[in-house]
Amino acid sequence: MDHDVYNGMAAAGLNGVAWQKSRHSNSQGSCVEFARLPGGEVAVRNSRFPDGPALVYTRAEIEAMLLGVKDGEFDHLVGG
Repeated sequence: MDHDVYNGMAAAGLNGVAWQKSRHSNSQGSCVEFARLPGGEVAVRNSRFPDGPALVYTRAEIEAMLLGVKDGEFDHLVGG
């Protein structure tokens, strides 16, 4: 894997990482995928565009986001 990881790089350039999506993803493939990078960061990509850009976050940023999701802080984004 290339060690020059940066925010917005092509996800295809993140060789050797294991992308994971939620088992709650729909059958049309509309989901977000995550990959843990060797340096501890987490990359995020859109599964509909797997070669598109990857957003790269620190472990602390991902942890804060997951805690907010678990607490329901973002429920209003998908609520009717």
